[in-house]
Amino acid sequence: MKIVAIVQARMGSTRLPNKVMKPIGGTPMIELLLNRLAGAKEVDQIILATSTDERNLPLVDHVRKLGYTCEQGSEKDVLERYLQTAEKHAADVVVRITGDCPLVDPDLVDKVIRRFKAANVDYLSNTNPPTYPDGLDIEIFTFKALEQANQETSDPFDREHVTPYLRKPGKFQTAALQHSQDLSALRWTVDEPADFAVIENVFQYFPPRTDFSWCEVLTLQSQQPELFSLNQHLVRNEGAKMGTGQKLWK
Repeated sequence: MKIVAIVQARMGSTRLPNKVMKPIGGTPMIELLLNRLAGAKEVDQIILATSTDERNLPLVDHVRKLGYTCEQGSEKDVLERYLQTAEKHAADVVVRITGDCPLVDPDLVDKVIRRFKAANVDYLSNTNPPTYPDGLDIEIFTFKALEQANQETSDPFDREHVTPYLRKPGKFQTAALQHSQDLSALRWTVDEPADFAVIENVFQYFPPRTDFSWCEVLTLQSQQPELFSLNQHLVRNEGAKMGTGQKLWK
């Protein structure tokens, strides 16, 4: 069984353009994310999947220089982008990570993968329902389920967000990993400038280490909540509910 982590990222983010290449302590955010994810022992390969938009060329060049594989596909049909990437690299199982989650935790990724293997399901995540901080999102699904979703849905929302069809009741066997405490109100993702400032605060607290665990970040937030205060007004998964015009206006 080949388990491939596919990280989706692009330079054309509406609310925070070029965010994945913005430096934190001199290192592009995407590089920090990939280096952290590389610690996951259950993952056989990490691939960055971006679009063919010319704006992504600096991202593609940088990621390839780091030694990671990078594939380019549709800008808006991200489901197809995932399928093509998974097919090309003979993935049996796909781990979906998004480029706005620089605090991705490799031990948590391994935990979710092990739960997926034990559950023998088509799809498993730690986001449905959300109980972990926003920014630790991990979704795992079989290549066969991804292929079936690609064949069966033409809904633009499904195709842009990759996994909604996999979560539709009655379509696939699904399961969830939930934390013992509901931490879903905590915001560690990067969608807007305030989010980026919070993540900068986190990385600036731990240098030279960049491999700190999510539990260490949780402890930091309880001890120094002021480091995390700038983005507390923002809503989880707001972007999925907004149109492009709303994002531009914001």
